[in-house]
Amino acid sequence: MEGLAFRYPPHYSVEDYAKWEGDWELIEGMPYALAPSPLAKHQQISGLIYRYIAEQLESCFEECQVFSELDWILSEDTVVRPDVVVVCGRVEDFIKRTPEVIFEVVSPLTVRKDERLKFYLYEKERVPYYVMVYPEIKKVKIFKFKEDKYQKVFEGKGSLIKFESVCPFEVDFNWIWQRV
Repeated sequence: MEGLAFRYPPHYSVEDYAKWEGDWELIEGMPYALAPSPLAKHQQISGLIYRYIAEQLESCFEECQVFSELDWILSEDTVVRPDVVVVCGRVEDFIKRTPEVIFEVVSPLTVRKDERLKFYLYEKERVPYYVMVYPEIKKVKIFKFKEDKYQKVFEGKGSLIKFESVCPFEVDFNWIWQRV
């Protein structure tokens, strides 16, 4: 028999989320605690990706920007915090439009959420590129939104990957792996 918590799950809003202490994401009204403070390797990889992209977007700063761990409010009951995100268009306090590219640095604690829940959420929101970065095995999976679904366009250890966008850019994952 299912427990009461499964029969009557809570349903929170972004307004509720704004009052919470700690680090959370809210997906379709269901709260998800973010993993404890990311390990050094996770932070290092996120920082290197951010830096690599930010340098390329300097000349296109008015049109596209890169952010690290900035909330993306999708609806009244959904807000997520990608590790690194490229957004084209004006951003005030939070991201409120669909990003061009989302990078999630996958850890053993987040693998299920990143590979399943966020994969389907980002696909549903038609995010043009979703990149999952696996520090433990120095591997990358890149999905591109085509024909109403994600299609894998790359899986491997490293390569120079080009992202088509309002402001095109690239990421050399060999360069990233050499620094961690």
